[in-house]
Amino acid sequence: MKTILKRTALGIALFFAIIILYLLLWPVKIDPAAWTPPEAPELSGVYAENTLLSGVVKLAGGYYGPEAIAIGNDGYLYTGLLSDGRILRISPDGKIIEFFAQAGVPAGLKFDAGGNLVIADATLGLISLDLTGNITTLTNEVDGSPINFADDLVIASDGKIYFSDASVKFPYSEYMADLFEHRPNGRLLVFDPKTGETSVLLEQLYFPNGVAIEPDESYLLFCETSKYRVQRYWLKGDKAGQVDVFIDNLPGFPDNITFNGTDTYWLALAAGPISRAATDPILPKPFIRKILWRLRNFMPDSGPGEGYIIGLDLDGNVKYTLQDPKGEFYPNTTSAIEANGMLYLGSHMNDGIGRIPIPENNR
Repeated sequence: MKTILKRTALGIALFFAIIILYLLLWPVKIDPAAWTPPEAPELSGVYAENTLLSGVVKLAGGYYGPEAIAIGNDGYLYTGLLSDGRILRISPDGKIIEFFAQAGVPAGLKFDAGGNLVIADATLGLISLDLTGNITTLTNEVDGSPINFADDLVIASDGKIYFSDASVKFPYSEYMADLFEHRPNGRLLVFDPKTGETSVLLEQLYFPNGVAIEPDESYLLFCETSKYRVQRYWLKGDKAGQVDVFIDNLPGFPDNITFNGTDTYWLALAAGPISRAATDPILPKPFIRKILWRLRNFMPDSGPGEGYIIGLDLDGNVKYTLQDPKGEFYPNTTSAIEANGMLYLGSHMNDGIGRIPIPENNR
C-alpha cells in the first residue's frame, strides 16, 4: 500500500514538475519587450461609460468578420470578410447581399477615382478589384521585402495609396503574437500607381493599423494599436517627413480610422477600457507574457469584447464616444464610416455590419 502511495505521489509530483517546466521553459515564437504604459485615462467626461451603441441595427447578418467597409458610387456597402475572404456588396438597408469577388484576408477597403475597389489584403498585399470583380495585384513587396500584413489604406487625390503593413514578423494568422510581443515590427508604406513603385515611409511602428488623410492632405493619420495612440505623418510643409502624436493614451486598442469629409474622424477601438485594464499590468513583464502565451490554448474564450467608437475633431480632441461596454449589441468594433446620416460599423468578430444614426450634435 505504501509503495502504491509513493508511486502515486511521485507521479503527481512529476506531472506538476512537467507543467511547471513547460510554463517556464518551453520555447515560444515571441520575444516580448517590456513597456510601461501611461496610466489609463479616467472613465469620466468624454470617456464616461455609456450605452449609445445599444441602438445598433445589424444589417441582415449571416456573414462573419466584416472588418472594414467602403461605400461605392452606387450607394452600396462593400465589405471584406476575414473569415473566408469574400467581398460582399450590400444595400444600405441590408436587404440585398451579393457576392462580388473572392480575396484573401481583406482588412481594409477604399474606392479609387476610377471606381476600382482597392484592398489592403493581409495575405495578398495591395490588390485592386475592377467593376466586374477581376483582381489585379498592385504590390506585394517593397525593396525586396514581402508585404507581410497589409492592414488598411487611404488614397490621396494624386492617386497615391498609403497603407500599413502591421507586422513584418508575424502574419495575419498570428496577429496576437505581435500584440503579445509588443515590439515595433510594423511600417507605413506608399504605392504610386503612376510609377508602380512602392516605398517605405516609416518603420519601427507598433502594429500600425488604420490610415486616414487630412482634408487638405497635409498629413496622414495612422493608428498604432499596441501603443493606444494615433500618430500623424506630415506630407507637406516645413514638417514634411516628420511624425508627431495626434491623440495619445486612448482607453483601448485603436483599429481603423475614417474621415467623414467635413469635421470628424471616426476611430474604432477593437477593444476598450476593460480589455486595456487586463492588459496594462502585464506589459512591463515580458516573462509573465511568455507564460501566458504558453497557456493561451488552455484558457477559456473571454467572450465578446467592448464596442467603442470615438469621434475626433480635426485637432484630435474627443467630441464624444459611442459605447457597448458589455459587448451586448455590437462588440469588437474595428471600423466606422459615415454616410447619409448613419454610421456603418464593422467588426472582425461580428456576423454582420452594424448601422446607427450619427449623434445629434454631429448632424
